[in-house]
Amino acid sequence: LAAAATAGGLAADIAAEPGLLWKIWTENRDEGVAGGWYVFAERAQAEAYLAKHSQRLRAFGVESVRARYFGANAALGALTRSPLV
Repeated sequence: LAAAATAGGLAADIAAEPGLLWKIWTENRDEGVAGGWYVFAERAQAEAYLAKHSQRLRAFGVESVRARYFGANAALGALTRSPLV
């Protein structure tokens, strides 16, 4: 797993992605996996990012990339203090 000190360049590149509103970085050190929750303005931007980032991860030696797309439920989010409403 990349530590914050070594992933700064990657974070800066991700932050510059078209349409990226924010990313939450996730990691499970015990299992040796990392990932994130991403919010993009448009699904097409998320799909383009996934294609680019999957290729980059394969170059890092990551063989399995999993992704799923979801929309936000603003009504329920408003009840639970979501930043997306």
